[in-house]
Amino acid sequence: MDEARLQELVDQVVLDMGAAFGAATVVLGDRLGLWRAMVGAGPLSAGELARRTGTGERLVAEWLAAQAAAGYVSYADGAYTLTEEQATVFADESSAVFMTGLAEVISSVYRDEAKLVDAYRGDKDLAWPGHDPALFNGTERFFRPGYAAHLQSSWIPALSGVQEKLAGGARVADVGCGHGTSTVVLAQAYPDAYFTGFDPHEASIVRARGLAAEAGVSDRVSFETAYADDYPGTGYDLVCLFDCLHDMGDPAAALRHVRSALAPDGTVLLVEPFAYGRLPDDLNPVGRLFFNASATICVPNALAQGGAEALGAQAGQERLFEVARQAGFTRTRQATATPFNLVLELKP
Repeated sequence: MDEARLQELVDQVVLDMGAAFGAATVVLGDRLGLWRAMVGAGPLSAGELARRTGTGERLVAEWLAAQAAAGYVSYADGAYTLTEEQATVFADESSAVFMTGLAEVISSVYRDEAKLVDAYRGDKDLAWPGHDPALFNGTERFFRPGYAAHLQSSWIPALSGVQEKLAGGARVADVGCGHGTSTVVLAQAYPDAYFTGFDPHEASIVRARGLAAEAGVSDRVSFETAYADDYPGTGYDLVCLFDCLHDMGDPAAALRHVRSALAPDGTVLLVEPFAYGRLPDDLNPVGRLFFNASATICVPNALAQGGAEALGAQAGQERLFEVARQAGFTRTRQATATPFNLVLELKP
């Protein structure tokens, strides 16, 4: 045994387990309003933060120390400060790098541990609706800022002729819309277009309708409960699939239906997690995040749907285009990308 390599591994595990605990305390701070109370407040003692939030000083002192050890808050001379950068990550839900929603998603996995054990042993499926509600809420909060930051500014403009169609009143389907955050963001950006969001999870559709009403776009946004391979309507100018194709049991069948519902000159916007689609290239920090999500959320859902092709969250562009060609799409290209997203364009 190589003792130096052993120690490196132990050090890495200690770091990782601290981070795993940290996700839970990030969510705890969110639930208790601790992050929000620190925004713009300058240096605070544990007692001052506890009084601001109606929490216990001794517990808050330990929470603050945990965040300072992670570098999530700053410590000096007995007081803690949430810097502008830290506030952007943990307290600003409009920020494109808001991460508290991701921590909530991670927390849901721990709550679903027993269900995952059953799924891995083949005793019981774990489809999306079977997860703890923290998954649905965390997904909404994690993805919304990215859609707001990128859809109108870069993703839609990167598609051939789509921005002009949206400005002129296009019909759009948002397939696998979840809580409808992407649908609402698009509707706010393109007020002359009409949008329909589809998702098989009824509770998510109810939430989506509520969010559309809050945003004041219900007059041109509707939501219906439907699967990707059977949603109604034809002649859509744009069909969007945001971070959902890899969760589906038969992605080729889903894309075949998408193609049949497109207008003859329609476009598919397919957004998937960034990946090279091969090992060891995807064995990196981003791949680590997505492989863990895939092992606990995405692939279990695909297998629960029959799993004809459980792509997983790290399928990569080449595999995604192969599935698109199986579904009858003849023109495929990468429109743009971010460190976390592949933004792909499909045409019949």
